[in-house]
Amino acid sequence: MKTSKKLSVIIPIYNESGIIDLLYERLVNSVTKITNDYEFIFVNDCSKDDSIQKIFAIAAKDEKVHYLSFSRNFGHQIAVTAGLNHVSGDCTVIIDGDLQDPPELIPELYLKYQEGFDVVYAKREQRKGETILKKLTSKIFYRILRKLTSFEIPLDTGDFRLIDKKVVQALKSMPEQNKFLRGQIAWLGFKQTHVLFNRDERQYGKSGYSYSKMFQLAIDAVTSFSDKPLALVSRLGFIISVFSFFIILYTIFAHFVLKETVTGWSSLIISSMFIGGIQLFSIGIIGEYISRINKNVIDRPLYIIADSNIDSVNK
Repeated sequence: MKTSKKLSVIIPIYNESGIIDLLYERLVNSVTKITNDYEFIFVNDCSKDDSIQKIFAIAAKDEKVHYLSFSRNFGHQIAVTAGLNHVSGDCTVIIDGDLQDPPELIPELYLKYQEGFDVVYAKREQRKGETILKKLTSKIFYRILRKLTSFEIPLDTGDFRLIDKKVVQALKSMPEQNKFLRGQIAWLGFKQTHVLFNRDERQYGKSGYSYSKMFQLAIDAVTSFSDKPLALVSRLGFIISVFSFFIILYTIFAHFVLKETVTGWSSLIISSMFIGGIQLFSIGIIGEYISRINKNVIDRPLYIIADSNIDSVNK
């Protein structure tokens, strides 16, 4: 039996021209099993191909299809955030536009949602078409992140999930510039559960998430939800200071008591380079936190919309 509740679906798009028609068809087939009251919000992150033209054509035929097109590339997390700012449904699904996350899983997510959960995320059992290095680095990162944070971030999950309207409203009240949405949703709490699935191999094009972007996302995740790196800096400083103090004591003792002079150009250079490396590493960690403070203080818009068919945007 279909529900009378409205369902919103956010689809960030970057260079997915070859599969947008198939994506739309599979989304419609999936959500119409749940409700006839739905909306799709395609967020074009300044694609370099003709993705936006494909979206224009679909929107012209289907009034349930909305789009936001950015003035430049702002990134995946910002694209999802833009969609969240304009949804109107009682619950919202976030799904990538590359069809690695199957739209056919949406009814299963909704069934769990009907059991009273506020967040139902899709947990990956297998990740087809991804390199061993990417799988390994992802697995290591999320387990390290779990150790660094004071709350539980689900392992082996992306942004593919269904969230209730109150979760969307809570996310809108979190104004930080460096977004890590799966961490923000976990931090919010609420009743959360998961559905297992096998992630498909990418069918078209190549991923827009390079290793550098993944590394930046990891930095955003750590600095947004943990101050343990700063604690590490202070502890390193204390340990090195104590170690240096004992070396000074030994040097004085050797000179005046043992009548020996501690010599060695190599040991001096190595110790200087070691301490210098620790100092640069520490300054870098502190700089990352200061950079995020600076971005939030400047308070620029998260994104600029160049074109949209959503009335609230065009007013």
